[in-house]
Amino acid sequence: MSALLFSTRRDFLAHSLQSAGVLTIGFYLPSNVLGQTPAATRTSLDVNEVDGYFSIHADGRITLYCGKVDLGQGIRIAIPQMAAEELGIDVAKIQMIDGDTALTPNQGPTAGSSGIMRGGVQIRQAAATARQALIAMAAAQLNLPIDSLDAIDGEVRPIGGGKGISFQDLIGNQQFKLKIDNKAKLRNPNTYRYVGQGLPRPDVPAKVTGSHVYMQDFSLPGMLHARVIRPQSVGSRLLSVDESSIKGFGNARVVRIEDFLAVVADDEWDAQRASVALKTQWSKEKNLVGNAGVRDWMRKGPFESTETLMKKGDIQQGFSQSTQRIQATYYWPVQSHASMGPSCSVADLSDGQQAIVWSASQATHRLRGIIARLMGIPNEKVRVIYMDGAGCYGMNGHDDASLDAALISKAIGKPVRVQWTRQDEHQWDPKGPPQLIDIEGGISAEGKIAAWKTVMFIPKATAQLPNIPLLGPQSAGINQPIGISTGLISQNGNPPYSTAHVEVSANWLKDAPLRPSNIRAPGKVANCFAVESFTDELSHLAGVDPLEFRLQGLSDARGIEIIQRTAKLIDWKKRNTPVAKRSGTQLKGRGMAYMHYKGNETYVGVAMDVVVNTQTGVIQVKRLACAHDCGLIINPDGTKAQVEGNLLQTLSRTLHEEVKFDLSQVTSSHWGSYPILTFPEVPELLIDLINRPYEPPLGAGEAAATPIPAALANAVFDACGLRMRTAPFTPQQFKTDWSKI
Repeated sequence: MSALLFSTRRDFLAHSLQSAGVLTIGFYLPSNVLGQTPAATRTSLDVNEVDGYFSIHADGRITLYCGKVDLGQGIRIAIPQMAAEELGIDVAKIQMIDGDTALTPNQGPTAGSSGIMRGGVQIRQAAATARQALIAMAAAQLNLPIDSLDAIDGEVRPIGGGKGISFQDLIGNQQFKLKIDNKAKLRNPNTYRYVGQGLPRPDVPAKVTGSHVYMQDFSLPGMLHARVIRPQSVGSRLLSVDESSIKGFGNARVVRIEDFLAVVADDEWDAQRASVALKTQWSKEKNLVGNAGVRDWMRKGPFESTETLMKKGDIQQGFSQSTQRIQATYYWPVQSHASMGPSCSVADLSDGQQAIVWSASQATHRLRGIIARLMGIPNEKVRVIYMDGAGCYGMNGHDDASLDAALISKAIGKPVRVQWTRQDEHQWDPKGPPQLIDIEGGISAEGKIAAWKTVMFIPKATAQLPNIPLLGPQSAGINQPIGISTGLISQNGNPPYSTAHVEVSANWLKDAPLRPSNIRAPGKVANCFAVESFTDELSHLAGVDPLEFRLQGLSDARGIEIIQRTAKLIDWKKRNTPVAKRSGTQLKGRGMAYMHYKGNETYVGVAMDVVVNTQTGVIQVKRLACAHDCGLIINPDGTKAQVEGNLLQTLSRTLHEEVKFDLSQVTSSHWGSYPILTFPEVPELLIDLINRPYEPPLGAGEAAATPIPAALANAVFDACGLRMRTAPFTPQQFKTDWSKI
């Protein structure tokens, strides 16, 4: 078959509009993906309306429509728990549909630990509004006062007992047609039946038995398989393609749109073999700085701007009043999301006029708009359906794979499945950006912090979506505000401890060494690493136990309790100060760190016991304790799992992970060159969850990640007297640092 070649985007779009076929949405939507409610029955997708979130059916079942998606954090049970509690119905009668843009309201990306804290809270308030309305309906029918009724077990009945009216008899298969009442009274936590219970996740049985349909498992009748051909270096231009080189691999053929290149075939194995065999010629580019040059590159600039993030008192006066001063620099490297399963997506743009895309994106509504603009079709003609994929914790390759599939499907007029390879994922997913942080501080005669100055060197770059050579963000009409893509990476750059003189500033780099993206707890991991490591350094300079030093600087009662509980978990013993370089090859140490996430969300304390082998440079974490306060806990089992995941993933990032790249391309393209934490390295985990039923629920998806690097660095110092200020703490990095003291 002949190759599909397009010299311009205009030619590509013109060809696509002529493609035959009609998209039949109902045919492609199996019940295990979309539930039992067809898109045609939805009358509201408004985030401000009750009907945007709930349908009460004639048989008493309830469908809950959630714009946030379950990335493995367990909101498929936690949010129904919140809804069931406020509605007054058995949680088993609620079926949740998440992330389908045709069925769910746009509650924003599932990011920033916002699933429960914002998405769940919106739905809870919608449920409270619905309960209020149901009680009013029943009061009118029963001729009873509203305050004499309550919604219990799916019906409204007199509080003192008596006959009630079921939800379905009140409003089954009808619409509420109500705006959410933000003043609708929530239930008293003392009466909770579902919230606070460790109810099992509904998706787990199918996942553990292998019957769950992941994104990588999904298929459509008649779909083709595609592989995108990546350039030899970042920014390469495609010079030539030898189409004849893939003859013999079934009916594999080439799709080329300027510098975007792919092969498609009926059979996935044919597509994979053809992608390897295809002969291409690319321009050779050397426009990267290389991972070894990132620190110097960041410090030199040029800078887009310098911003003062926080200023209190007079920093120079604070330093003049200090009896002792120190300064230190901390570096956090470029890191990959390194998802265990390479990204995948299926797209059907058969007629070129409308699109349906199955994606593991954590921002399906945002992706919908990008696809619409990229494909040149109205937003309402695009439907993105969320399906479980490998975890991302930020924007990994899921969105890119979705756009790959959409482009190819539109070009050939058939549904297409794009599966990335391991090399695609490691080399081409957008990366967590590097951070370089200088801190200078002073200690007063009383042994307290007299002055603190943080200077950050951080990218304010915007991820290019999609990662397609022919279409930059401007030409595709999908440019984003500067800095959004990498998350709020300047947060928590100030100390949480009292001091009269503080100054925090950021030198914003317009670009990044590699295409950047938000990654779990974006920016806050590196900032907490710097701030809490430096706090430890100040405590030793003052000759005060690190635990006592932190407590004397805190006035926040919840923060104080977190630190005290962390100390109790690990059985903290007063540390000798200062710590000098110690002799021996197997040295034990203990360290801690604290975080008030974003300054207004979850509180976390972490402490750990480590063993440092000064001969090999290997650092072993033996015990890891975490006290965690995220306010009201909806599902303690799910919260604990999130905390455990945070601790272990960030331990991996701290000990092992750094993207290596030369002047042309990423060289850490597989697990051998991008190692992660192994099972033998997993420490004993001690977790203390603090439930505060009368406080708002806060996020548990990110906060516990942040204190890990600092607690580990502080424990290493306690063990051997070495301050590790450059992550990851590999054996080679340890030995390099060890040789300098």
